[in-house]
Amino acid sequence: MAASTQLSPLAPKSYPTPPAIDGVRFATIAAGVRYAGRTDVMLALFDRPAQVAGVFTRSKCPSAPVDWCRTHLAGGEARALIVNSGNANAFTGGVGAKAVAHVGEAAAKRIGASPSQVFMASTGVIGEPLDGEKIAAVIDALVDKADAKALPDAARAIMTTDTYPKIATQRVKVGEIEATINGVAKGAGMIAPDMATMLSFVFTDAAIAAPALQAMLSKSVERSFNCITVDSDTSTSDTLLLFATGTAGGPALSDPADPRLRSFQRALDKVLLDLAHQVVRDGEGARKFVEVRVEGATSKKSAKRIALSIANSPLVKTAIAGEDANWGRVVMAVGKAGEPAERDKLDISFGDIRVARGGARDPDYSEDAVSTYMKRDEIVITANLGIGRSSAKVWTCDLTKEYVAINGDYRS
Repeated sequence: MAASTQLSPLAPKSYPTPPAIDGVRFATIAAGVRYAGRTDVMLALFDRPAQVAGVFTRSKCPSAPVDWCRTHLAGGEARALIVNSGNANAFTGGVGAKAVAHVGEAAAKRIGASPSQVFMASTGVIGEPLDGEKIAAVIDALVDKADAKALPDAARAIMTTDTYPKIATQRVKVGEIEATINGVAKGAGMIAPDMATMLSFVFTDAAIAAPALQAMLSKSVERSFNCITVDSDTSTSDTLLLFATGTAGGPALSDPADPRLRSFQRALDKVLLDLAHQVVRDGEGARKFVEVRVEGATSKKSAKRIALSIANSPLVKTAIAGEDANWGRVVMAVGKAGEPAERDKLDISFGDIRVARGGARDPDYSEDAVSTYMKRDEIVITANLGIGRSSAKVWTCDLTKEYVAINGDYRS
């Protein structure tokens, strides 16, 4: 499905202009993957081998590009990234694997690299064969026009039902060396990540070896992309790749526990959380951005499971869409999670307004106050279990008629 023409009401008011990162250039083109005349392929070209780390969907039905990337990630080096929209190249059998190999080999030959240094990702319709020749045929043109400042164009090229490109950037000191982290993402539906989000690509000029990159990325994703949900569905194509060109200078740091990398970890966390929130804000048909907090749980794992139970509940999400503080549905979602909870100790709040206390309606509950609160674009729901000290936060959006409309004609 083509990108939506109606901008999400939760879209950022302004977009950052990411500074160019030495050692990586970008290009986009219309290859006709699914729609004629639409920009649908992006290339990230590394002037010299970049260090690479990645995390991928844990779906048992992964796409052919996910299989390709997993196979080659162990090499730790990248010379190119090629991403197409319009076709996910998932559930396409041997045909899909051959398409990926064909594109990888064509790109490697053009830039003088090994196919194992070419990483790929695809997004779009599942189950339809991808014509790899259409992508291979535009590689020369992509390489010829690659530009270090074209990252925003790359963010737009990978959109499907997204209504806006998702970009985040941070400046950070690694030791005494100033470095940049730029990230892009796409995603609006089929979002309940089990590692990352549908597609996200992050670039830095910091000198960091692949093992340290991998450790930091895996840690960061658990508190960002793995804490969001739009519709509870995990994509077959989830791919998050982090590339380090090393062009900022200094020795390549390989130990994730190196004190010089603490600031980088914090900056990476900010970039990924920013991108993850943007994905939720662009949730298909979304009108409300929702933060779900669970407090007083017996463990962090339990708190997160309960939070996701609330965030994924169609009844909770439709109530929010209707601006109805139906806290009984939150009680339901807590109770069905299968985690430790005691009915008579449960408190529930919408924003700063406590609506339920100790397993019953709060005696100070004000319907007018909470109805006014529910009209906001951003909603916070808190469930305090009162049985422990652990907490978790996850982010979601409401469920509207537009979500049904978008997904009812996705392939048309």
